[in-house]
Amino acid sequence: MKIFEKQSDLSSFLKSVSKTQTSIGFVPTMGALHEGHLSLLRESMTQNTYTVMSIFVNPTQFNNPEDLEKYPRTLDSDVAKIKTVSQDIIVYAPTVDDIYQGQTQSEHFDFDGLEAQMEGQFRPGHYDGVGTVVKKLFEIVNPNKAYFGEKDFQQLQIIKKMVEKLKIPVEIIGCPIFRESNGLAMSSRNQRLNDEQKKQAAVIYKILKTARSKFKNNSAHAVHQWVVSSFEKIPEMKLEYFQIADESRLLPCIRKSKNKKYRAFIAVFIAQIRLIDTVALY
Repeated sequence: MKIFEKQSDLSSFLKSVSKTQTSIGFVPTMGALHEGHLSLLRESMTQNTYTVMSIFVNPTQFNNPEDLEKYPRTLDSDVAKIKTVSQDIIVYAPTVDDIYQGQTQSEHFDFDGLEAQMEGQFRPGHYDGVGTVVKKLFEIVNPNKAYFGEKDFQQLQIIKKMVEKLKIPVEIIGCPIFRESNGLAMSSRNQRLNDEQKKQAAVIYKILKTARSKFKNNSAHAVHQWVVSSFEKIPEMKLEYFQIADESRLLPCIRKSKNKKYRAFIAVFIAQIRLIDTVALY
């Protein structure tokens, strides 16, 4: 397995192996890998000659310094997990300075309003940070295809929008959410939960599934009120937001339209640990 810490070394290697028929797949991550990340690697390996995974905790997408400080950093165990998939995966694990070259700040992006909803409302500057680092990584790796999990569905749509607007020659592929046996969406932040909290957090997906069922015969407003009241009965958790939005523009559903596909989005705190999830409502 090849592990690169410097973008110059990674770029030189990729140039040396690139040929006319070579395809490079890319899986950008912040580490603390779980089965969801590994599924992205497997998908990439079936479709590309080479697969690169980046492991980089990006400081510019954190609006909460404490969250950045506590974010799990587990490079050794991450590499061990990657090896269970394949020894041929190329790992890029850079420093902040290697990525930002001494200018650790975000660009400003216009994602046509996608960034103003949900996560964008509660995490100011988050998607500028995401756009900045993903754009830099695309420039370094120059992949043909890049793979993102649908748990961060808003991020997935924003990356697609960035690629479209900036005409970046990469195909963005969304991959299904992986869940624990109790339904909890797999997340790097789950590592900060103890066993009891993981059991409690399973209710998030249970409520989302019930909301999906209720949405068939009820308004978005009625479903929203039911979700809010459900979390008010759970003192261990604090609901930050629940929103039903159309998948393409991420605008809140005011009145259902048969021509739109809707999705439920949620963010919940449990013991100061922030968890997000989403389900399609069709």
